[in-house]
Amino acid sequence: MLLKDKIAVISGAASKRGIGRATANLFAEHGARVAILDLDAAGAAAAAAELGEGHIGLGCNVADAESCKAAAAEVLARFGKVDILINNAGITQPVKVMDITGADWQRIVDVNMTGVLYLSQAFIPSMRARKQGSIACMSSVSAQRGGGIFGGPHYSAAKAGVLGLAKAMARELGPDGIRVNSVTPGLIQTDITGDKLTPEMKAEIIKGIPLSRLGDAIDVANIYLFLASDLSAYVTGAVIDVNGGMLIH
Repeated sequence: MLLKDKIAVISGAASKRGIGRATANLFAEHGARVAILDLDAAGAAAAAAELGEGHIGLGCNVADAESCKAAAAEVLARFGKVDILINNAGITQPVKVMDITGADWQRIVDVNMTGVLYLSQAFIPSMRARKQGSIACMSSVSAQRGGGIFGGPHYSAAKAGVLGLAKAMARELGPDGIRVNSVTPGLIQTDITGDKLTPEMKAEIIKGIPLSRLGDAIDVANIYLFLASDLSAYVTGAVIDVNGGMLIH
């Protein structure tokens, strides 16, 4: 039980096949009480109910600072503290550079990068007051290799921004006992990718992965667990790859 008596907040965790949901399940198994935040308020509540008693699900638009503040206030009113924040919420769009509109750019950046800032800002004061906390941020192999399979250049840019933001937060918040790290998954089988890959596409992609398989949501959840727990007590500002060797650098 690596997270006994811990309170964990996970954004973007309503989707049944998503990384956030897998993380919520794993954290609960390890003794944490979980607050699931999602744009889909009903889905968040249902996901929390599936975890059992002691967990909550709330609606939250991470791209809106006031929504993040309201969610944080409700979580703190319910639990009294927050030990772990998983900035997991994200969206993608498979378009080419010349097809990106201003609205596309803003939407992708707002959710994937600005949302990390807003949700972190909402919970940092309570962590700072207790001189402890762990924040983990979702980036992507797309940020490192300059594009992926399902994300356009704006997605890569936003996820690269997450890496810079998380490192800067790690440096600033370290003296307050708050650790900040990032996770960079490769191609993970979730609702986003599940229906878009043909067997032929999967076979071709796997040729470039030394571990010879696509990733599963639990593969990323396990790394979130490591970063949330005391196993990583001396780890901050790190970027942990979860890509099966798709990118080795």
